[in-house]
Amino acid sequence: MTEYNTQLKQLILPEYGRNVQQMVDYCCSIEDREERTRCAYSIIKTMETMTPQVKSSIDYEQKLWDHLVIMSDFKLDIDYPVQIVNKDNLLSIPEPIEYKLEQIKGRHYGKIIEKMVERAAEYPDGEEKDALVSLIAHHMKKLMFAISKEGVEDEKILKDLYRYSHGKINLDPSTYKLRVFKEAPSIQNNTSKKKKKNK
Repeated sequence: MTEYNTQLKQLILPEYGRNVQQMVDYCCSIEDREERTRCAYSIIKTMETMTPQVKSSIDYEQKLWDHLVIMSDFKLDIDYPVQIVNKDNLLSIPEPIEYKLEQIKGRHYGKIIEKMVERAAEYPDGEEKDALVSLIAHHMKKLMFAISKEGVEDEKILKDLYRYSHGKINLDPSTYKLRVFKEAPSIQNNTSKKKKKNK
């Protein structure tokens, strides 16, 4: 009767296939330690030829031996040429990273823009501050344009800039003009037209 893969034992590392897993299982069953070690080295050679891309990594040999011991369910007792991975370290769950959740005034601008505006507001008056404010304002308009193709009023951007800077950056929309952003034209496929011409 034919055995299907779905009926067989689940592979620990499927990328090596069932034949290699069976070789590892056989290796674990060898009683003589020296012969078992020789068998393990032969399996490593097979694994190396199956995954040539591993050689491009610096610690490829370490990876192969780690994979071998993992496939043996950490039961293969041999003289390993490298310090193999520890089962406890492999199964340990890392500590969760705490993320600081901050209130964002406008999601379309993001938190970085908020911080940039606050930083720009603290700059001393002069050319450097004017250039920085101009860059930020234009970038804010570009971000706003990404969610509103209808067009973005300069007055809206300058009001947001005023609000974000707590009133420290106050630009007059009647005199301060931002660049006009337009949607890029879609590229049409001209192959059908060329075919018609060639006929």
